[in-house]
Order: sequence, then structure tokens, then C-alpha cells
Amino acid sequence: MSLYRDEAIVLRTHKLGEADRIVTLLTRSHGKVRAVGKGVRRTSSKFGSRLEPFMYVDLQLSTGRNLDIVTQAETLGPFGRRICEDYTLYTAGTVMLETADRLVEAEHEPSLQQYWLLVGAVKALASRDHAPGLVLDSYLLRALSVAGWAPSFTDCARCGEPGPHSAFAVASGGAVCRACRPPGAAAPAPETFELLAALLAGDWSVADASAERHRGEGNGLVAAFCQFHLERQLRSLPMVERV
Repeated sequence: MSLYRDEAIVLRTHKLGEADRIVTLLTRSHGKVRAVGKGVRRTSSKFGSRLEPFMYVDLQLSTGRNLDIVTQAETLGPFGRRICEDYTLYTAGTVMLETADRLVEAEHEPSLQQYWLLVGAVKALASRDHAPGLVLDSYLLRALSVAGWAPSFTDCARCGEPGPHSAFAVASGGAVCRACRPPGAAAPAPETFELLAALLAGDWSVADASAERHRGEGNGLVAAFCQFHLERQLRSLPMVERV
């Protein structure tokens, strides 16, 4: 039995037996890991509360045949407590965790960019420095870009014609010129394009100053773009849309 140590964000959990729990983690050095937390559902567990979704933890694990085993857990960021206190934060954060779980499919293959991106997004959500919807959309755009699906919000995504342009086509990869515009393409406001470009670039001064109607329009475009490239619906996303 070999031991290893790593930092992780808890993505999801499942009950196992009477007192155990299977924990899905996105780790810094080992990618996605599924491990067993033995006895963590008992009230006497020393680290059960640290193995909940959104928690940022330092772990020691032992390698198992099918699932690794958590032997130690120390809290690095108690983000779960702060996020779960607010329904809006919780629903936005759940979409982040589900997206990371989808984008990092293979287990034990390092995905450092996706890891740090998720840690930063969850931390920003818990700190409440920006509107939850903006943090969520910024995370989704960046996570998709890291995965190879970077959208364009200025130049035409199909032919490269310099922008700005007035149409947005999800299947084409973002903004499209008049010549490349397919039937049914959306026509967002120029301010919405500016907001989405700011969220992708991390320009929070522009994003925080945006109007509510442009945030709503941008949220719809980001949701459609995300689900198109993931090729299936995010189960947690409709909860955010109803908030």
C-alpha cells in the first residue's frame, strides 16, 4: 500500500455502506481521483465535514485496487460552509463542480489548468466579491477555453473577419460576420459582447459595471455555448436559470 499527498477540491460525494462515503476529487497533481472516506458519515469522524462539495483540502491518500482511501484531511479553504449558506451561490457553484467533473474525464491524469481555474472560481464565489452569475459565466468561458473551445467575441469565429460583429452563433464558435452568419443566430447587444469578452479576459471592472439585462443575455449565450460543446445538458444548470 503506497501513500501520496495532494491538494484537492471536492466535486461530489456518494454514500457507501453504513458509514463510508465515495468522494470525487479534482486534485492538483493527480487529476480526478475517486476515493473512499471511511467512517466519515459518523458523528465522531475527525474529518467528515472536510470531505463535502466545495471544500478545498490537503489530503493524504493510500492507493487502492479500485478506489483510493483518504487517510488524512486538512482544510485549506472552508468554501463549502460559505457557499451552502446562500442558495444563489450554491446553485452557481454546483454548475462549476459539475462542469469540472465533465471536462476532466480521465482519472489520475493531471489537469493543472482546470484545477487552478476551479479553485479560483470557488474561492471568488465564496468571497462574494462579484455577482455569482458573473463568476459562474467567467468560469465556464475559461474552462471551455482551456478544454479547447475558446469562443470569439470580436473577430468572426469562422473566417476571422475583424469585428466587432452583431451576431453570435453557438455552433460556429461565437461572433460571426454577415457572410458567415447562419440562420437562427442570436443578435446580442454590443454591450453583451463587451461583457462576455471581459468575463473571458478577467476584466472585472467592466464586468461589475455591466447592466442587468446584458448579464441576463450573456448568461443565456454562455449556457447554450457550454452545453453545445459538452454535448449534453448540465443537470444543475436549470436551477441557476430559475433563480
